[in-house]
Amino acid sequence: MTDSRPVVDFWFDPACPWAWMTSRWMDEVAAHRDVDVRWHVMSLSVLNEGRDELPERYRRLMDEGWGPVRVIVAAARDHGEGVIKPLYDAMGTRRHPGGRSDTDAIIAESLAEVGLPAQLAAVAGTDEVDDLLRASHGEAIALVGDEVGTPVVAIDGVGYFGPVVTPAPTGQAALDLFDGLVLMTHVPGFYELKRTRSAGPSF
Repeated sequence: MTDSRPVVDFWFDPACPWAWMTSRWMDEVAAHRDVDVRWHVMSLSVLNEGRDELPERYRRLMDEGWGPVRVIVAAARDHGEGVIKPLYDAMGTRRHPGGRSDTDAIIAESLAEVGLPAQLAAVAGTDEVDDLLRASHGEAIALVGDEVGTPVVAIDGVGYFGPVVTPAPTGQAALDLFDGLVLMTHVPGFYELKRTRSAGPSF
């Protein structure tokens, strides 16, 4: 019997509030639809390497953004990919609806919440897992190109940047958005829809 469940690959950077909003939508879809969701990291810090025109505030965020993704990659390397989503949820809940920016404390508390060794936090300040991080990031970029951000969502191998939504749709609205995305993946020449955002993330 063929497994007809849609396979959804979701790439996120835990520092990105828009990826957080989209991940909450994906959780809602997964609660009501038989989908196989696979979680992966990408990195805005990697994406913006060498871009000298970045505003100073954003550059600081990029410098701080290496730690959380490195820790998630190291955790997955040592304990399996099943830890990616719970660790993301723990970090993201503190950072986004929690409004916190104390990255070191967020990492330490999140590791403890998920039951992972505290020593993994040390990876945040090293390049030990950067090859693995860049490989995961590269998988997303290979699908959508590098003129994007996070999240990247692929359905059965067809990927897009986004959807970018606020607040995260729930109920039938969440399922309708997912069904629309599935339909778009069946149009080979479809590339882009966009409008200027008029609201920030509503957690």
